[in-house]
Amino acid sequence: MSDLPKNETPALRAVPEPEQAAPQRQPESLGAFPQLRMRRNRRANWVRRMVAENRVETDDLIWPIFVHDGDGRLPVASMPGIDRLGLDCLVDAVGSGSDLGLSAVAIFPYTDDALKTSDCREAINPDNLVCRAVRRIKQAFPDIGLICDVALDPYNADGHDGLVRDGEILNDETIELLCQQALAQAQAGCDVVAPSDMMDGRIGALREALDVKGFANVNIIAYAAKYASCFYGPFRDAVGSGSNLTGDKKTYQLDPANSDEALREVALDLQEGADMVMIKPGMPYLDIIRRIKDRFGVPTAAYQVSGEYAMIKAAAQNGWLDNDKAIMESLLSFKRAGADAVLTYAAPEIATLLKQR
Repeated sequence: MSDLPKNETPALRAVPEPEQAAPQRQPESLGAFPQLRMRRNRRANWVRRMVAENRVETDDLIWPIFVHDGDGRLPVASMPGIDRLGLDCLVDAVGSGSDLGLSAVAIFPYTDDALKTSDCREAINPDNLVCRAVRRIKQAFPDIGLICDVALDPYNADGHDGLVRDGEILNDETIELLCQQALAQAQAGCDVVAPSDMMDGRIGALREALDVKGFANVNIIAYAAKYASCFYGPFRDAVGSGSNLTGDKKTYQLDPANSDEALREVALDLQEGADMVMIKPGMPYLDIIRRIKDRFGVPTAAYQVSGEYAMIKAAAQNGWLDNDKAIMESLLSFKRAGADAVLTYAAPEIATLLKQR
């Protein structure tokens, strides 16, 4: 951290207004039936593919992976088909994803209760589970993009993303710890840090801390619009933070009723040095993705969160939905809304479907 007072952040860089696209000229007459038949461009597979406005590609996908400090695979009951991976099988799993064309993974740890403390000290341990996982993957697959979550909830006895004192989530003290956490991850070899904590001013502080320590090339994907959503339940099961959580996260995550506030959050994170922004959850917030992409024109990611994934899987298991079609349609909705990348637990499934096609 710098010598700035706790309540100050580095000077914010102005973000230029995106150029307004020239209005598209409409034909004088769009025609009418029977001369114009819209179904002609839908009559065959080849023409539907040719005129498709949006496509899902493997390059669009980021695969979130849960890791545990042990051997083998541990199923996550609330996320059908998803396991916590032990370090013994992690590299092989990433290799299988790489063979399918996946080029980026995000690592999330399941932390033993014995390591969860009120000061979250395990988050900054340079030999913690995440750092060891990063080193293993990077050694085996140096070209795979490695993304690390920056937040304290997996290590916090209170289950919150920030330090807690007398029931209050501490902003500035949390940022100091987040900077140390990000530096430990960068030293282990991660390519991207992704702060999901929603503390005010953390992007500028992280950017400065990384730059000062020689990690100017480490990207920051800011969870700029992370909502206080009910769709995170299975994720909290997977990382083991749900049972520890006291209260809720409404004092730092966005109110689901608000969209203008999301634009302000994105603007601030970009001013502070974010390279990309994230919207979380995904499908319930497609309007937010569209507004952000239209307003700022920056690389924008969406997180298809655990609850979204679990709903599709549960419906498919009951025969209410076609799993493959529902998964692909959901991804197309993100692309249509303007997302450049999507974090999804179904990434290997989607990559397999794309490869088959």
